[in-house]
Amino acid sequence: MEAALGLARRALGEVWPNPAVGCVLVKDGRVVGRGSTAPGGRPHAETAALGKAGAAARGATAFVSLEPCSHHGQTGPCADALIAAGVARVVAAVEDPDPRVSGRGLARLRDAGLQVELGLCAEAAAEINAGFFCRVCHGRPLVTLKVATSLDARIATHGGESKWITGAAARAAGHRLRAEADAILVGSGTALADNPELTCRLPGMEHRSPLRVVIDGRLRLPLTSKLVATAHLVPTWVITHGGNGVERLNALADCGVEVIEVSAADDGNTDLFAAFAELGRRGLTRVLVEGGAHLSAALLRAGLVDRLAWFRAPLLLGGDGVPVASGFGIDRLGDAPRFDRLAVAELGGDLFEYLTRV
Repeated sequence: MEAALGLARRALGEVWPNPAVGCVLVKDGRVVGRGSTAPGGRPHAETAALGKAGAAARGATAFVSLEPCSHHGQTGPCADALIAAGVARVVAAVEDPDPRVSGRGLARLRDAGLQVELGLCAEAAAEINAGFFCRVCHGRPLVTLKVATSLDARIATHGGESKWITGAAARAAGHRLRAEADAILVGSGTALADNPELTCRLPGMEHRSPLRVVIDGRLRLPLTSKLVATAHLVPTWVITHGGNGVERLNALADCGVEVIEVSAADDGNTDLFAAFAELGRRGLTRVLVEGGAHLSAALLRAGLVDRLAWFRAPLLLGGDGVPVASGFGIDRLGDAPRFDRLAVAELGGDLFEYLTRV
């Protein structure tokens, strides 16, 4: 099962709107087939593993990181494929919450006479597909806020200098997070101040650059920005609200940027709940946010941050440095967003913490 989970992790960022699944077929103590969800979501992991196993799949045990599907989509149900191949036993890590499946795949396997077990490495499997589960259950993608700060939670000096607070190892880990995300999102302020590319620049993984999303209520993003100039190479969406000029909308579209209009919030800014609901409707499951202090505060205030990826450098910038989040109105400790640590690691001289919202 741990091998199946490893295969599933490798598929993250490339398979939305599908879940990332791994499957390992074992017979007589030997692996006879393995597979993961292919880029674009097809074929599924079970189909790939069965194809590699061929006739050796008969009588084998399938270790699958997610319940095999039982519904007809672009391909037939994986449960039926396992039955037809003569697999004798299926060990699934976790049940699929998709209402089209949700126990039906396991029931179909049992009805066909296969031995079925559920729950092996369930917690790890659920974390891998936390984004898919979030979209299915809540209608929006899982949101991970990534920050790189000093010890006193500053993201830049008082003059705005921020490159580089953390070292090379931490920056490489940040790019790996990009490679595992369906999309990377920033606000217009960060896009204007930094003129970022928002791509994965790890050697050999450049093709894993995720979709890029900018929340830009007033369409301030310059046509000369790197994001717009490279929109024909890396898909780029701009989320805004109504009231912008048609000429501006058309200019961005002519550059290859897809402009998405959602409702405005009561304060006149883009409604973040509407924005993330639209991203979920379009199939995104995992969004990595690299916004500045204002966007970070707005997301934390709205309760839209599910995970924190916090890189901390051993230096101090002082109270006049730019904070990781601007004020978001916390009067009582009991109202503060709280997170549990899932992982901690040293990266060169820096510290990385991965946390989940309580």
